[in-house]
Amino acid sequence: MSNLTESIVTIATAIVGVALLALIVSKKSNTAGVIQSAGSAFGNALGVAVSPVTGSSVSLNLGYPGGMGGFPGL
Repeated sequence: MSNLTESIVTIATAIVGVALLALIVSKKSNTAGVIQSAGSAFGNALGVAVSPVTGSSVSLNLGYPGGMGGFPGL
């Protein structure tokens, strides 16, 4: 691996590690919402990445779990 790739992977791993630690330690964590958001983000990124090859249009999932704009009552 090149130095740039290794640096990017190291930084991404550190960010994920800190996020997981915060999720485990926090009493107010919304584990299901975090997992759903991560899945949506990955799916959006994957759809955008393959759209030039497949020629299909991508409809991004910008919703947040728990309601519109993150406010459960709306």
